[in-house]
Amino acid sequence: MTTTVFDLHVHTVKGSSDSSLTPEEMVREALRLGLDGVCLTEHSGWRDLEEFKAFAARQKLVVVHALEVDTVYGHVLAFGVDAYGPGFSNVRELRRAAHRVGGYLVTAHAFRNIFNPPPYNRSLVFSDPTAYPKTATEALAHPLFHMVDDVEVFNGANTERENGFAVEVARRLGERGTGGSDAHSTEGIGSCITVFDGDVRSEGDLLEALRARAYRPVDGFPQRELPTTPDEDSLAAPLPGSHSSAGRRGARHL
Repeated sequence: MTTTVFDLHVHTVKGSSDSSLTPEEMVREALRLGLDGVCLTEHSGWRDLEEFKAFAARQKLVVVHALEVDTVYGHVLAFGVDAYGPGFSNVRELRRAAHRVGGYLVTAHAFRNIFNPPPYNRSLVFSDPTAYPKTATEALAHPLFHMVDDVEVFNGANTERENGFAVEVARRLGERGTGGSDAHSTEGIGSCITVFDGDVRSEGDLLEALRARAYRPVDGFPQRELPTTPDEDSLAAPLPGSHSSAGRRGARHL
């Protein structure tokens, strides 16, 4: 079966002030690793969408525009949503807006910092640091998990314990779970991925696959070495094994 490998959570300088990653660097690294596609989940969105479309059309991998929206219940990945709208800090309003355009919402790194003692680290989802959930059952009481379409279970910037907790919550919700690196530089791109069934070649394909739940998250992705003397063609061409999960080792599946 044909599969398509995406990093669903990456930030560049084009829409995330905390990123040092240029779009060109992102593409080179993604191709080096053998990824088939990347979602740019920018904090503020790529400011010129026409420029983004022209950039994406020139690439030899699929590049999709998305948002990481800052809400009162933490960060939410909004696929199919081009720009911020009024009231998006309210997840219910974000959900209405996303579903009007056939979008898909995934809560991002929902359990980051819940195992770290305050006041040095705080959760963006759970407002009371004295009452962080200790079990998946306790976490499910939070309304966020009933307003999004899925849960990011493998985040490259989270600890293994935080990701493990997310896995348990997703299982109890009956969700598939997604994976993304949350990379803000070349370091970590592809560290967590989402594998889609079939050939995903556009934003429309991606949204269709998300809504069909035709995907699975994977924690880990083999590193591929650059050629000794790389040239432009070697950096631009897809690597052997693209569009197939065969030969990918050392990855942990949900």
